[in-house]
Amino acid sequence: MKVILKEKVESLGDIGDIVTVADGYGRNYLIPKGLAVKADSRNIKMVEHHKRMLEQKRKKYLEQMEELATKLNKITIKVTRKLADENKIFGSVNVPDILKALKDQHGIELEKKQVRLEKPIKEPGEFFVPVKVEADIEAKVRIVVEGEE
Repeated sequence: MKVILKEKVESLGDIGDIVTVADGYGRNYLIPKGLAVKADSRNIKMVEHHKRMLEQKRKKYLEQMEELATKLNKITIKVTRKLADENKIFGSVNVPDILKALKDQHGIELEKKQVRLEKPIKEPGEFFVPVKVEADIEAKVRIVVEGEE
């Protein structure tokens, strides 16, 4: 019996996959539990249409993420800290500081896990911090740490 999976089934496949299963397994378990529907021409067309719609949404989402990455690559964030010595600042600049500056200076809100700062910035200067916008889309935000007297 051929069925179309409506949910991810561990041993069979992902949503939308058309798989062949034993008649009893499909009729007595998968279909009654709502995990699959019988693969007839109507259901196959419906699933293909649904996949096309999801693909269009995914393309649009990826385009938006590419635009955000381009915007982030052009951004410069200025952070000021009091100077302790010539090449040291009081405290450090870390991820929450970067997120706050992005929101305050440019109106961009990101999640903490997206900013890939390896270690806190503890000296004045110019730094490039990687930001993971999407799974395979990464940008670098320019951060200028200035000392104030």
